[in-house]
Amino acid sequence: RATATMGETPEPSPQAPLAVLSKVELRVSCKHLLDRDTLNKSDPCVLLLMQSQGQWMEVDRSEIIKSNLNPVFAKIFTVDYYFEEVQKLRFEVYDSHGHAGVGTHDDDFLGGMECTVGQIVAQKRVTKPLFLKYGKFAGKSTITVISEEISGNNGYVELAFRAKKLDDKDLFSKSDPFLEIYRIDDDRSEQLVYRTEVVKNNLSPIWEPFKVSLNSLCSCEEKRKLRCVVWDYDSRGKHDFIGEFFTTFEEMQKAMGENKVQWDCMNPKYKIKKRNYKNSGVVVLLDLKIHRVYSFLDYIMGGCQIHFTVAIDFTASNGDPRNSCSLHYINPYQPNEYLKALVAVGEICQDYDSDKKFSALGFGARIPPKYEVSHDFAINFNPDNDECEGIQGVVESYQSCLPKIQLYGPTNVAPIISKVARVAANEERTKEASQYFILLILTDGVVTDMADTREAIVRASYLPMSIIIVGVGNADFTDMQILDGDDGILRSPKGEPVLRDIVQFVPFREFKNASPTALAKCVLAEVPKQVVEYYSYKAFPPRCPQPDTPDSNLSSPQ
Repeated sequence: RATATMGETPEPSPQAPLAVLSKVELRVSCKHLLDRDTLNKSDPCVLLLMQSQGQWMEVDRSEIIKSNLNPVFAKIFTVDYYFEEVQKLRFEVYDSHGHAGVGTHDDDFLGGMECTVGQIVAQKRVTKPLFLKYGKFAGKSTITVISEEISGNNGYVELAFRAKKLDDKDLFSKSDPFLEIYRIDDDRSEQLVYRTEVVKNNLSPIWEPFKVSLNSLCSCEEKRKLRCVVWDYDSRGKHDFIGEFFTTFEEMQKAMGENKVQWDCMNPKYKIKKRNYKNSGVVVLLDLKIHRVYSFLDYIMGGCQIHFTVAIDFTASNGDPRNSCSLHYINPYQPNEYLKALVAVGEICQDYDSDKKFSALGFGARIPPKYEVSHDFAINFNPDNDECEGIQGVVESYQSCLPKIQLYGPTNVAPIISKVARVAANEERTKEASQYFILLILTDGVVTDMADTREAIVRASYLPMSIIIVGVGNADFTDMQILDGDDGILRSPKGEPVLRDIVQFVPFREFKNASPTALAKCVLAEVPKQVVEYYSYKAFPPRCPQPDTPDSNLSSPQ
């Protein structure tokens, strides 16, 4: 070995983008199921179906629980989770008949329930009534689904080792020890996790502290066996074996705080040969620090709400809304591009907002009563409360406000970004991961106040918010790409860079012939990473989940 450093492990960055795809475990139980059997109680089984291209496909099914109207199923359903998609699930409960298995006849059907993966993870626990065919209640039957994320990488650990009174392997000087840690995998193979630097000429070395991911150290399993080996370094690569010991991450954790853990460093050959052999030295774990890296789902399941605001461009370049060529034309048979974009993105965000109220703002129009130009007005014309009930409420406010306003200009979006930023700044002061803000700006042209907008985005990048801009119509949006920091860092006019990339810009025309879900996927795919980056930068952990309460909003038939 030419160098004394024996292959450092790169330190994981708390702001490294995490994979957006997670796996979620679903556990199911039912209460007050209908009794279909004459002699004894129903023998229930649950089928899980997922909607794919409009068709319900069976994904998995539970075991059958004999003669039980309040079953708690042992089966754990595993589903892939994507924030940027509406993933529709259907649970169907059937009374099974022994060897015939689970029939799917109407007589055996005990009830069904539909929801989305987003609803389940946002609430952690969903209890809903079961419905028979045609929206009829299945008596008092309910189904409860509890979700839990399967953690892939739950952070990293910092370890500090030293050794004492190691055997001397060198003739004219002392040993040059280094330490290796191996993870023992299920097939008994060994995987090198870390190798320390060499400490020259020292039988009681203190090695530099180092960081490894929990995934790498023990595959996130505390009881997985680890083999630690101490060598005497040899520049020709023929290192002399000093000794070894076995441990687990569970045992290492005793070294947290003031405590230390130590192991005898054993040479098995000496143990056999030497009668009074005790050890070849002692290895001490001086300190252990765990650094959790949280995922998007950790925050959502901890109760973080996503508050959705939409801002709509009412400048004159959209065309007179009474004219069918206008981008704001209300066609009774076909929603315009503004409505398509609003519904596609809003439908996903609504699962993460418990009160289902959305702020809806307009800019670039003259508004009643004085018909002065406004760049941040509530489209429901209630200056004290700009929130609408659900996505449908936003759509209705948009349609009813069009005849009352006069489209004007210019296209200034900085006032609306600053308005949402003020609310986000109040939220930030709570020092809790409780609310994150998404601002969807729908505009038909390049913004006029580019300098102010850049300044507002740089300020917003320090706050719990993300901005999605969808360009509607056929304008040349080249200049808008500057705001999306993907191919360079966005800076304020004074040259100050954004703290994190929070803007996603897409022209709607790229999705004109695709389904609305494709637009939502594209613009929302970055949000989970942006949420994690913000709370990691602030070092805010997820909140403790609130006590589970069945959600009253979810009790209507699908």
